[in-house]
Amino acid sequence: MSNQQKVAIVTGASQGIGAAVVKAYRDRNYRVVATSRSIRQGSDPDIVAVAGDIGDPATAERVVAEALSRFGRIDTLVNSAGIFLAKPFTDYTIEDFSAAISTNVAGVFHISQRVAAEMLKQEAGHIVNITTSLTDQAIAGVPTLLANLTKGGINSATKALAIEYATRGIRVNAVSPGVIKTPMHAPETHEFLAGLHPVKRMGEIRDIVDAILYLESAAFVTGEILHVDGGQSAGH
Repeated sequence: MSNQQKVAIVTGASQGIGAAVVKAYRDRNYRVVATSRSIRQGSDPDIVAVAGDIGDPATAERVVAEALSRFGRIDTLVNSAGIFLAKPFTDYTIEDFSAAISTNVAGVFHISQRVAAEMLKQEAGHIVNITTSLTDQAIAGVPTLLANLTKGGINSATKALAIEYATRGIRVNAVSPGVIKTPMHAPETHEFLAGLHPVKRMGEIRDIVDAILYLESAAFVTGEILHVDGGQSAGH
């Protein structure tokens, strides 16, 4: 099998933003390794599904191994998997903390480390992290400490990796969304959530996909935290 066709890995790929990112990269003729806890193999031979907990290092190992054995290379990693728990700070449980650290931090660390090792061999690659604009501007009445703690760390790590790999052919960027209309948010919450943005509407999944695709093609952009948030990060 020819391995000249580019290959993307997408986490959190079974629904919402992740599923749309898989489709977008296939539309660009990438082969894709898609992973999430509940994902199933479909009919497209150029999409390989790997089910597993992204916070588990063994899942990262399997995803990277599948990409290399099936397609022979890894060009892009989109870290789309994430969980969001909005509670008053003192209401968070140990289970909440552990889940957020596992998915949002370990889930980025383990697979990014393994992917970066392969990208260093080919001296080329692109890593994109999905974070949140709440790390720039907290919103009164919307307590989100675990999102700020975990995704804020990923924003900082994005810049650190971009500098570490700046001369090695690997770019590292992040997309920082506002509230996006995904299955995560029940329809009855949409009016309230729209009001959290200066533009007074929620974002669409396509807005995030377009930002990722822009970063994919922007060869001179690295270390960027691209806000796609209806003005949320600018102020309220």
